[in-house]
Amino acid sequence: MDFNFSEEQLTLQDLARGMLEKEVTPERLREIEAGPEGFDRELWSTLAEAHLLGLVVPEELGGMGFGLPEVCMLLHEIGRTLAPVPVLPTLAFAGLPLAEFGSDAQKKAWLAPMAAGQLVLSAALVDAGSEEPARPATRARRNGSGWTLEGQKRFVPALHLAQRVLVPAATDAGAGVFLVDPQAEGITHVRANTSSGEPIFDLTLEGVAVGEDDLLGGDAQNGGEIALWIYERALVAICATQLGVSEKALELTGSYVSQREQFGVPIGSFQAVQHRAADAYIDLEALRWVTWRAIWKLSQGLPASRETAVAKFWAAEAGSRIANSAQHLHAGIGVDVDYPIHRYFLWSKHLELSLGAAMPQLARLGRDMARTGPKELA
Repeated sequence: MDFNFSEEQLTLQDLARGMLEKEVTPERLREIEAGPEGFDRELWSTLAEAHLLGLVVPEELGGMGFGLPEVCMLLHEIGRTLAPVPVLPTLAFAGLPLAEFGSDAQKKAWLAPMAAGQLVLSAALVDAGSEEPARPATRARRNGSGWTLEGQKRFVPALHLAQRVLVPAATDAGAGVFLVDPQAEGITHVRANTSSGEPIFDLTLEGVAVGEDDLLGGDAQNGGEIALWIYERALVAICATQLGVSEKALELTGSYVSQREQFGVPIGSFQAVQHRAADAYIDLEALRWVTWRAIWKLSQGLPASRETAVAKFWAAEAGSRIANSAQHLHAGIGVDVDYPIHRYFLWSKHLELSLGAAMPQLARLGRDMARTGPKELA
């Protein structure tokens, strides 16, 4: 494993951090939070102008031709600033699989406008009737020259903004992943707001008609493998976002306890505070290690089902502990909504639960070990 970033990647990181820290201010966050969309359209356009929305788009379509590591670097910066833009569902959940499996026509239709900031994409990765990403309960049946979809998906992000949603569905030949218009006839959805204020949706499909050109890559047989491919990369993308959230929360906490005085000395000089901060730092570094190990293996095309489960477990468990410590060490000011730390706590809780909290990841890891036995570390 080589965890050293290239010069090009470091330049990308500096660009994203500088831009987001400049644009995402507490005043701007309050303004967006007061609106119905939870979406900073001006920032979305700024990211497009900087070519950051085209990270995974092929160069011939106006993109940068990067992959998962670069998307996760951007998401890390999104997490640090809590930027209210749907980079996670658009680039990680939908953009990466479109770039990997999409036909030339699909890439041109959806990736080029994505790079220009003209649309939002998403994916429905949680099936109400199945816990296995590769075996969706949602069904797709042939209907002349197209398909008819029936089923229910849960916790779909950015559905109110998306022009297309990737929907895995079982077929008679296996499974496929379909590009579905969320406004199509036969679709109903129910909105709920997460702890971070981000809307998520339960999506019901009843006789939804899609064309043959809406089948990702034209593959109605191996869609289960594609769905699992998407799911694993979505997990580590969530982990990278949580890493950014946790990192910045701990930075804010370190600054606060070094300046806040009690009994004439900074509270950071108290042993109990030091222990709590040290435990949070250990959690942060463990989360960083397992997240980038999983990202690296996936980027190299190596099997990483266990690594993604471990990373998401730590994103849930360590992320929660770090957020709690940050909140507690801020004491009373931590519940002042004019101070930023509460937003990190709320984002951390949302990311902790996204695509399964700690216990589902342990169950997934346990099932894999029971099925295939212990494996050598690789």
